[in-house]
Amino acid sequence: MIDLFLANGFEEIEALAPLDLLRRAGIPVTTVGIGGAEITGAHGISVRADVADTDYRYQSPRMIILPGGMPGTLHLAASEVVADAIEQANKEHAYIAAICAAPSILGDMGLLAGKEAICYPGFEDRLSGAKLSHHRVVKDGTIVTAAGMGVAIEFGLTLVEILCGEDKAKELRRAVLAD
Repeated sequence: MIDLFLANGFEEIEALAPLDLLRRAGIPVTTVGIGGAEITGAHGISVRADVADTDYRYQSPRMIILPGGMPGTLHLAASEVVADAIEQANKEHAYIAAICAAPSILGDMGLLAGKEAICYPGFEDRLSGAKLSHHRVVKDGTIVTAAGMGVAIEFGLTLVEILCGEDKAKELRRAVLAD
């Protein structure tokens, strides 16, 4: 199981492109709405999360995903549910994936120290202790970071590769004409 957290003001493409790709690969993903089940993205696109944060129970997912966007990233960072899930996932060596501004949450929690990471330009100072990368998507151990909306498909395909292998990711890349 994969948990993808959504908060009002999230960047829609950064959440929905990876969600779509993971589900196309047959991977179960639960979307978790911070502040309720109805969540509205930064550009006015509303989605209904599978579960609201008040009903969320951490159940050792293989991965948690944090989309960026503003003020979505700020809402994720302020959520005790998100912080607890990140801490628990980190203890269990589950994957933690963040894109755009959301890697700043991991940096603020000290999870990027000594790791290669990338984020949306302007948030680099929030990646405490990270080795800043110039790659669009970076995997270092169980941490995956990505630069922003323009790499959301690449980010999603990287997550598919991590969870299902390179062959499945290549097959999906061809199927969605992202090659």
